[in-house]
Amino acid sequence: KLDLSVQPLLGLAVLETGRPCRMVYTRTESMRASTKRHPAAMEATIGADHTGKVTAMTFQGDFNTGAYASWGPTVASRVPVHASGPYRTPNYRATTRAIHTNGPTAGAFRGFGVPQATICQEMLYDRLAEECGLDRLDFRRLNALCDGDATPSGQVLQAVGIVECLDALLPHWDRALAEAAAHNDDEQRGGDPVTRRGVGVASCWYGCGNTGLPNPSTIRIGITREGALRLHQGATDIGQGSNTVVTQIAADALGVAIEAFELIGPDTALTPDCGKTSASRQTFITGKAAERAGSALRAAILRRTNLTERATIDLREGSLILEEGGERRVIDLFDLAPDDHGYVLAAEETYDPPTTALDADGQGTPYAVYGYGAQMAEVEVDMALGTTRVLCITAAHDVGRAINPLLAEGQIEGGIAQGLGFALMEEYVPGRTENLHDYLIPTIGDMPEIRSILIEKADPEGPMGAKGLGEHVLIPTAPAILNAIRHASGATITQVPALPHRVLAAIREQR
Repeated sequence: KLDLSVQPLLGLAVLETGRPCRMVYTRTESMRASTKRHPAAMEATIGADHTGKVTAMTFQGDFNTGAYASWGPTVASRVPVHASGPYRTPNYRATTRAIHTNGPTAGAFRGFGVPQATICQEMLYDRLAEECGLDRLDFRRLNALCDGDATPSGQVLQAVGIVECLDALLPHWDRALAEAAAHNDDEQRGGDPVTRRGVGVASCWYGCGNTGLPNPSTIRIGITREGALRLHQGATDIGQGSNTVVTQIAADALGVAIEAFELIGPDTALTPDCGKTSASRQTFITGKAAERAGSALRAAILRRTNLTERATIDLREGSLILEEGGERRVIDLFDLAPDDHGYVLAAEETYDPPTTALDADGQGTPYAVYGYGAQMAEVEVDMALGTTRVLCITAAHDVGRAINPLLAEGQIEGGIAQGLGFALMEEYVPGRTENLHDYLIPTIGDMPEIRSILIEKADPEGPMGAKGLGEHVLIPTAPAILNAIRHASGATITQVPALPHRVLAAIREQR
């Protein structure tokens, strides 16, 4: 959705024919022409003191952007900010490059390089915890960022929910470890173990919005003479639910029922610009603009009466009814003159997160709001075949405030599905992969039980305290699965996906 594929070809066809045109790729054409996630080669070193507290980390990553830059520079700038994970890292050096090759073009993909870097960092954390003689979850809890801590970019954080996410996993962690140990003991007593179970954990953090760049959203809300309430919002809903969430926020700020709104957008002729649907920004940034517009319109309505913020607002045909403590006021909408958009009462508000660009040393405030999460994977590894079956994933994510809990759970489940494919099966081989016979994606038969835990640590910058969630949920899934494979089999996977032949090779190497 951020890269060009059919669009310029369609433009040429329209110019040539003068008629509306459409174009549909075959699966093979889609595989060849569309952008891919950036393949990455990464090296990192992490150290800790005798108490288990992380003291330093170095990270270097090359991200293959193919023949064209596309979003390679954005990936290269986002990764160093996040490669430490949501942990205190007092001494930190991270360098990245977006490199050109003659391979397929890489472009925008959920997480923008952070899922790759998190695999590297979280797998090292497991090994470092063992070196320190600490439980892997306790080690992460010990080093987790807290309110008032500074990130490697020098930004002092507030409303940090990673500790709460890790704490939410603790009872599940103890239960899963005990069950895995019992299963493995039973298998061992039967001779050579056929399957072994393991438990893995990984965390994530992710900045909401563009990295140190302006990315404003503007919302307009208006009331017509007839009493129609219209919300103009240009945020494109691609299935994540922004139409619902932004309307919910606007309704709450204005103080009316959500069903009172007529939604208009996205259309450049009808709606203000709400920016692109990427960077986990719409709930946070467009939602904040909707909150401001709803509050501004409510204030404009209340100014026409002597009622306070406690007043209720009811839309009727041709009028507004306001009530508070037995007092009642009526605003006749037909008495008011419409503006250029045809509204007699309206508000238009813009929100742009307060960020600063990173300097030459990587210091600055690249994001106004971060979201946090932690996931625990329970897997079963066939020691003879190298196959991995994910039994359950427990996911705790700090959403600030769950504007719509059902949609949040849907995001978690969808992100885990993508993360499972990333970890275990999805591999594009240039020149060979051309259909879904060669490129495997998770089906319902591959999906484990998913237990979603919503943590709400409100951020003062977010609308109603909300944080972004869209990309966050993909990030910890793959490293949690890979750490669980290592816990089960001893196999350290250094290349994803963890296909059976790679798992078997890693088991043999460990032995």
